Amino acid sequence: MKQARVGIGFDIHRLAKGRQLYLGGVAIPFAYGLKGHSDADVLVHALCDAFLGALAKPDIGQLFPDTDPAFKNKRSTYFLQSVKSIMKKERYSPLNIDCVIIADAPKMQQYYGAIRASLSRLLGIREGLVGVKAKTTEGILSYSGKGIAAYCVVLLEKRGGRK
Repeated sequence: MKQARVGIGFDIHRLAKGRQLYLGGVAIPFAYGLKGHSDADVLVHALCDAFLGALAKPDIGQLFPDTDPAFKNKRSTYFLQSVKSIMKKERYSPLNIDCVIIADAPKMQQYYGAIRASLSRLLGIREGLVGVKAKTTEGILSYSGKGIAAYCVVLLEKRGGRK
């Protein structure tokens, strides 16, 4: 039996004027973007942390600190590619990815396909292994309308047996 690992990731950023909104590596047309040192793609950040957690590695804040000018305005897909390299080195690959975007606006349903395709392409896996959905806070959470959050859960499988 092959070794499997599960990881969960979470991220949240405030909305800010004058920034492009990226979710899952996809540019989303919206009046606001996410505030952060990088492009602040909460979905990719949560996914990176889910992979890193499954591998018992440090989180992306430790690997790519916001105090390092090398990561200023960096696309989060760069971080995902770095995490993908760590998975490959450890001989793990994703069996399943499930993501939840929490946003009151913009409405996300029309972007599900593009986000799934983007993550599939970035990770080199079939789209059928990537789940994406969104929920609103219905105005009841403290960041309602002020930010966007994401949760991701991943299941990884070790290739080539046990190490």
